[in-house]
Amino acid sequence: MNIRTSFRILASASLMLVLSACGSSEPKIDYTAFRDAKPRSVLILPPVNQTTDISATPGMLSQMGHPLAEAGYYVIPAAVESETFRQNGLDTPNDIIQVPAAKLRQIFGADAALYTTVTQYGSHYHVVDSTVSVAASAKLVDLRTGSVLWSGTGSAVQQSSGGNLLGMLVSAAVSQVANSLSDASYGLAAQASRNLLAVGPPNGLLYGPRSPKYGTD
Repeated sequence: MNIRTSFRILASASLMLVLSACGSSEPKIDYTAFRDAKPRSVLILPPVNQTTDISATPGMLSQMGHPLAEAGYYVIPAAVESETFRQNGLDTPNDIIQVPAAKLRQIFGADAALYTTVTQYGSHYHVVDSTVSVAASAKLVDLRTGSVLWSGTGSAVQQSSGGNLLGMLVSAAVSQVANSLSDASYGLAAQASRNLLAVGPPNGLLYGPRSPKYGTD
């Protein structure tokens, strides 16, 4: 096989890859059930942690209330929620998500609940760089019917490296020490939460009734 033939095969394969990527865009969400339900209040359940970092659940839970409130929803206070679950012997997210939707509505009076799973949370170190990543998926469930109104994913990544080999080694070492002394993922969880709970079509949440933009989306 000569060079010209190899080039043509490579170009053809590259074109197929581009076309495949263009055709795999995330499908748009059907907002019919969301608009019909008109949720006003949201209960944020403690996120299920699929990572090895025990800080993932409290780290994400503490950051998700703000973007929901900004979107126009009344968010059930986390302290009230935590104490209520504790008094009922529910101490882990995996136990809490097993509570029937109707029971959650009876206890908290919320219209909807946010179920979240953290899939990435923490720092990863390589020879010449360090990466902090937070990623999660979530679904908003109507507590009156048990139906899913919305689902989405969100993430945030922070990478540190130097300009040359020595600089990269120093930067990676400094980042590892700094991240060990503080929870670097906690700050990044705020950005991941904003990305996860972004508002607006084609795939974001709808504005809640407390927002001046309610009904415009």
